Amino acid sequence: MTQQELEKYLWGAATALRGTIDAGDYKQYIFPLLFFKRISDVYDEEFSNALAESDGDMEYAAFAENHHFQIPEGAHWNDVREKTVNIGAALQEAMRAIEKANPDTLFGIFGDASWTNKDRLSDEILTNLIEHYSQHKLNLSTVPDDQLGNAYEYLIKEFADDSGHTAAEFYTNRTVVKLMTLIMDPQPGESVYDPTCGSGGLLLNCALHLKDEGMEYRTLKLYGQEINLLTSAIARMNMFLHGIEEFSVVRGNTLTNPAFLENDELKTFNVILANPPYSIKAWDRKAFESDPYGRNLWGTPSQGCADYAFQQHIQKSLDAKNGRSISLWPHGILFRDAEADMRRKMIEQDLVECVIGLGPNLFYNSPMEACLLITKTNKEASKKGKVLIINAVKEVRQDKNIAFLEPQHIDRIYQAYKAFQDQDGFCKVIDIQEVLSHNASLNMPLYVSNVNSSNAKITLDEALQNWTQSSTLLKQSMDELFKVLG
Repeated sequence: MTQQELEKYLWGAATALRGTIDAGDYKQYIFPLLFFKRISDVYDEEFSNALAESDGDMEYAAFAENHHFQIPEGAHWNDVREKTVNIGAALQEAMRAIEKANPDTLFGIFGDASWTNKDRLSDEILTNLIEHYSQHKLNLSTVPDDQLGNAYEYLIKEFADDSGHTAAEFYTNRTVVKLMTLIMDPQPGESVYDPTCGSGGLLLNCALHLKDEGMEYRTLKLYGQEINLLTSAIARMNMFLHGIEEFSVVRGNTLTNPAFLENDELKTFNVILANPPYSIKAWDRKAFESDPYGRNLWGTPSQGCADYAFQQHIQKSLDAKNGRSISLWPHGILFRDAEADMRRKMIEQDLVECVIGLGPNLFYNSPMEACLLITKTNKEASKKGKVLIINAVKEVRQDKNIAFLEPQHIDRIYQAYKAFQDQDGFCKVIDIQEVLSHNASLNMPLYVSNVNSSNAKITLDEALQNWTQSSTLLKQSMDELFKVLG
């Protein structure tokens, strides 16, 4: 199959669910089913290869060493396919048996969907789903990791488009992900962390970036935490389906119970990429005031907005020597008065390397403008005491209800970041003392305006004259319209 044919085939399963299940719930059934089919087909392929290698030795072909994952007897895709009644129960039992047989890698990976609820999933619907996916083999020789991984990403996007407000929980605009990965430039052997990893797109793209560059991507150490059970399972499936096996994605609340610790302190990482949930109100502010991990470096945010709780968690989790982070936020994080003291301390400590203002509609189902905040624990000597402000609000392509960055937008922003120099109307290097003098505000227009200067300033008299003229013209046109209507 071509990439397009594969995507159409995989998405086709969703049509069997239309009318019986909300679009936002498709993913909790389609993704586990797809993953179950994939690992069953790969197991058969590995068994066949081992059989050929050993001249038909069945015992040798079943050895665990010959397989990525173990599939216990009775828990194979074909076993479930043979069932004609209580198919949901058979699916659920097979998935749990596979998780149990692979405790270190697949524990909890199939999520907690209710396969046995016949009001939602009748035997007929499940039979249609299973038969749909049984049309093609999804083993490695037929569908390589890259191809299936890309199709899986396509499904994530389709589910995001289909499911409305739930999309932001597990999907970050992929063109922004590309820009973030380029800027962070992860290197082989480095550790990469995403504290709110969703479906794992930011982590995954770091590995794929190295792979595209022809570098050793398997030595990259990937870590992620995600509060939602289904979304964390999707992230783990996403990694496996892309052929990435060295990673740790843990379900849990990052602010309340950070997953990655060393000697009772936060584990630190070389690179952190994040798109945290913005302005959440339901968080344990009181516990953060006396945080046992010392994450309240600059203070405790208000109950109504946990943005700087996440940002401080990110900063505390960076390696002291070469730690670097990039996080996607709404513009408010740059200038809100309520966070001025915390922002001031962050700037005074010379941690902010660059701020990039992005255009509107890059967040799913939200017209607000986004920005990228880039910090470093140890800035280069030439950048110390300075912050690069890039006002790239106009570097965006609008498409229906979502925007994206085209290759030329990404390249222009990335080259400006690398150059770290002034560019009229686009970017400027600012001394941190100047930022502090503006009440620690990093608001873009204070430093870099991309408004056309020819229209920027007029006198009060000119403004009054323009208003009078436009009022006269409006009155004339209205009089003419009334004559025509009369």
